[in-house]
Amino acid sequence: MRVNIYYGGRGLVDDPTLFVLEKMEKVLDELRVVVERYNLYEEKSSIMVLPKTLKEADGVILAASVEWIGIGGFLQQFLDACWLYGDKENLARIYMMPVAMATTYGEREVECFLIRAWEMLGGIPSEGLCAYVENHVDFETNAEYNLLIEKRTENFYRMISKKTAAFPNSNMQIKKSVLKGSTLSLTPKESEQLSTYVSNDNYVKKQKEDIEELANLFSGMLGGNDESDDYVNKLKDNFYPMDDMNAIFQIDLVDENSSIILDIREDQLNCYRGTVERADVTAKVKSQVFSDIVNGVKSFQGAFMSGDLSAQGNFKILRNFDTIFRF
Repeated sequence: MRVNIYYGGRGLVDDPTLFVLEKMEKVLDELRVVVERYNLYEEKSSIMVLPKTLKEADGVILAASVEWIGIGGFLQQFLDACWLYGDKENLARIYMMPVAMATTYGEREVECFLIRAWEMLGGIPSEGLCAYVENHVDFETNAEYNLLIEKRTENFYRMISKKTAAFPNSNMQIKKSVLKGSTLSLTPKESEQLSTYVSNDNYVKKQKEDIEELANLFSGMLGGNDESDDYVNKLKDNFYPMDDMNAIFQIDLVDENSSIILDIREDQLNCYRGTVERADVTAKVKSQVFSDIVNGVKSFQGAFMSGDLSAQGNFKILRNFDTIFRF
């Protein structure tokens, strides 16, 4: 038999949850159960791939430390990963025991939350262990509390070993009728591979850069080279390069619900309709005001000072707009 423990606290020395888990591990060891604990605060960069650790588990213990409200971010991320990438057929046979130790109000709510979450994942919840701990020393030295922890752990062991059946619950009906999960039809192996990619920050960053590059390419093909776009043509015709100027302007035409991107790399200008992930200067302006700017009726800086144009970002770069583009 194998039981995995997923601890969602911060690993503080006086966290009563750690004491409870140590007691439970000791009992399970005596019962010859293979126990593996995952401290989620140490695994935070790879939480999305942790559902694959459930493959060989017969039971899991989800342990939350209630410091102010709820289960905390790490445990929530783990449950999210189980929902998105976990093997639902495998989860359906796994028993779960919730542990919620609170130094403030809310341990009962957290216990119920973990039970509902596991039911929606398709697993089998067992009787939990929750308590409010005002003084962790008094709690740890209380013989009755220690005995209660041992008994609850033994009951969990019996439930797994006897493969105790569970009554049907309404959460499963909600899952069938409302919660659809991922719209992608993936095998457990494909879900596991996807979770590996998601947890890789460098991979995600590279994908975003590739998407942005493609978006810029197609925006240029569809909009930037369109001879009928008067704004783009006038900006290109009136571009005067400035030494060491590398900047991206995003001009949002609020009444047209579109944006013009000015990507300046010294003497090169890439001007197109579209969006960009990050701009040095983002301006919001009505199309009539921008028409006045590109037709030389008013300056970019003058529109900003008069309030006809709003902008945010690097204001040093913003002040150079009228030098780079002379209408």
